Amino acid sequence: MILLARFGKRDELSPRFVGPFKILERIGSVAYRLELPPELSNIHDVFHVSNLKKCLADESLIVPFEEIQIDEKLQFSEEPVEIMDREMKVLKRNRIPIVKVRWNS
Repeated sequence: MILLARFGKRDELSPRFVGPFKILERIGSVAYRLELPPELSNIHDVFHVSNLKKCLADESLIVPFEEIQIDEKLQFSEEPVEIMDREMKVLKRNRIPIVKVRWNS
């Protein structure tokens, strides 16, 4: 199993990799063909090794692809669901509000 580097707009809280996906075959010395789900059928299935990362995670912890919402521009979209906690960090002369947010993804 392998993780694929995320494509499109990169935000601070966006996941860096999506997957895992199964490797179907090796193409040359630096490319692999992946088994992509039907939701990603408009994306070419051959990727350079620089866009891939070996998946070492426990398979029971994998987030299903259906929970990741990708729009028609292939950008990851998420929205805040609720504010879980607030606190004020006090520096010498500044106060910085810190908010803990639960996201829909």
